[in-house]
Amino acid sequence: MPAAPRRILVTSALPYANGAIHIGHLVEYIQTDIWVRFQKMRGHAVLYVCGDDAHGTPIMLRAKKEGVEPRAFIARMNQQHQDDFARFGISFDSYYSTDSQQNRQLTALFYQRLHQAGHIVTHDVEQFFDPVENVFLADRFIRGTCPNCKTPDQYGDSCEHCGKHYQPTDLIDPRSAISGAAPVRKKSPHFFLRLEHFRERLQRLFETDFVDAASRNKLLEWFGSELKDWDISRDAPFFGFPIPGEEGKYFYNWFDAPIGYLASLANALGAGVDETLEVWQEPGREIVHFIGKDIPYFHGLFWPAMLEGAGLRTPDHLFIHGFLTVNGEKMSKSRGTFINAETYCRHLDPQYLRYYFASKLSGTSEDLDLSVDDFVARVNSELVGKLANLLSRSAVMLSRSLDGRTGVPSMDALDMLGAMRGAAESIAAAYEQRNFASATRQICALADRANKFLEDQAPWTVVKRDTEAAGGILTAALEAGRILTIYLKPIVPQFAERVEACLKVAPLEWKHVQDAAPPRKIGVFERLVDRLEIKKVAAMMEDSKQMDAAKATANPAASASPATTPTAATQASGGAPSPATVAAAGATAAAPAAGGAEPLAPVCNIDQFMAVDLRVARVLSAKAVPGTDKMMEVRLDVGALGQRTVFAGIQKAYTPARLENRLVVFCANLAPRKMKFGTSEGMILASGPGGPDVFVLSPDAGAQPGQRVH
Repeated sequence: MPAAPRRILVTSALPYANGAIHIGHLVEYIQTDIWVRFQKMRGHAVLYVCGDDAHGTPIMLRAKKEGVEPRAFIARMNQQHQDDFARFGISFDSYYSTDSQQNRQLTALFYQRLHQAGHIVTHDVEQFFDPVENVFLADRFIRGTCPNCKTPDQYGDSCEHCGKHYQPTDLIDPRSAISGAAPVRKKSPHFFLRLEHFRERLQRLFETDFVDAASRNKLLEWFGSELKDWDISRDAPFFGFPIPGEEGKYFYNWFDAPIGYLASLANALGAGVDETLEVWQEPGREIVHFIGKDIPYFHGLFWPAMLEGAGLRTPDHLFIHGFLTVNGEKMSKSRGTFINAETYCRHLDPQYLRYYFASKLSGTSEDLDLSVDDFVARVNSELVGKLANLLSRSAVMLSRSLDGRTGVPSMDALDMLGAMRGAAESIAAAYEQRNFASATRQICALADRANKFLEDQAPWTVVKRDTEAAGGILTAALEAGRILTIYLKPIVPQFAERVEACLKVAPLEWKHVQDAAPPRKIGVFERLVDRLEIKKVAAMMEDSKQMDAAKATANPAASASPATTPTAATQASGGAPSPATVAAAGATAAAPAAGGAEPLAPVCNIDQFMAVDLRVARVLSAKAVPGTDKMMEVRLDVGALGQRTVFAGIQKAYTPARLENRLVVFCANLAPRKMKFGTSEGMILASGPGGPDVFVLSPDAGAQPGQRVH
């Protein structure tokens, strides 16, 4: 008897409603959407809820700057966010807002329960107040001279120069980042949640698989001393929910934001507060949060404490991902790598980004890098060259030569199709663990086998003498394509929909892997995905630069305004030149050194040097290249980056036995180089004078393949 379907409630972190969605944000929502789609394909009952974090001072100030009421502003941003997510195929069961009636009711209920249980206390807080704007200033709205290193123009909570953390009141010569006025100090009573009351319950939570080991260890650092009370209130003027019974006091938006998950669940159910809480509390229902590694304290400490204090269950899992970099650097507006979702979609197919992110996501909190060169190469090689190409060649030939009618798969294809079906649980396990990189590697390996079958069987030749045999070959290839499409569907649903239409099959579910499609006439083939052109990527980046320049011209102060600038934690990043750029920069001949000494290599700048992506790799196999006395063909495992083949001139220094299973340092973003005996896909780092005296660099023994080397 098949297992009963799982009931899963899934959330992504709520994007802040004061700016557009960019590609850094999309890492999380694409990751979550892939996992949700996979679970639904497996037959499980999944609710995916999210919404805008719509309260706070930055939103109030941004709305004032634009001359609109805050609620009109957040309504516009909510629609923009939904439009951006829809462009990328991210399908929520409810996308809502923390500024909703359900969230107001739930927030008041949480506060009431916490207060009645004695978990709320009052402390006087001294804050800076802007006398021009008549608003209390959060830390990031205060600038001044660092009290430690005396560097000017630093934020109110930490110095970007020396890294020192301090209180805003410690700043020398503080100024409001909003008006530029000197702030005044004011005291007012604030409401705090007593986190120490939940110490033992939180520690027991960390004994489960609530978070991964690395995140657990980081969170447990807070338990070395008494857990500090958490300020859950803000003073008027503030855009948010007023605290019931208190004059001029509002809930801090980080208090009502996670409660927004419950409000969005209520919206999905079309239910009231009581019924929503019953669903949250249902025995056997799994609750998982997908978040970035910048906010585990809120979701790992504050939110579970709020739930415990309100008499509600805590989530089962926090799935934590890393940040996005582009070409190994933080996103840069000047380089055009700070790319909004809407800008991306004006130039490129969203399927490209979904596939590329999937190929890099390994289920850990390691940062994900979008290398422009690798992005283009991987999309064209794998999604287009291996997966789409198999289906397009087979479907087009079947339609042109055999009236588009499938038959019985060739007997020669039975082993290949058996391997396809046999991989179902391995690929499913990779999806379950959010190791989409492993899933795509397995899918591509199966696609390689299917393409080799098609090449070996050569139906374009067979059809000249035996149309039935050719039909069997093409039917087998299309059946392989159908199975591969099932495996790919959570990642590229639009691609899958086009395959379903072409093959005239019902919407594909995971269980259909084991089915055999009956003979039928297929539909008209439509292109599944086009090749990715580097010139379109360049145009997108140029468009991003121009948009930022236009905003700066229209409002020169906008880039400095905390209300309009994403924090460092929410910015994805990037901007180093591609390897091709570095190579071009190094093409100028160096001038001879004085006195006839050996000339220097072409000069590179620090950005070019930092563009080199060094990774740990494990040698899977090594063999001498026939006809050479120094070259070795080395096959490497580079973790989430997959496997790479490198040709290295180290045959005189190393035997295959000395290399195999060894950890080496590998340059992962070197442009592939065609050689007469094959293509080298990177470089192993070694040093020495040459010949037998070459020494391969080795990382620490505990390093893992794919890990960055700094």
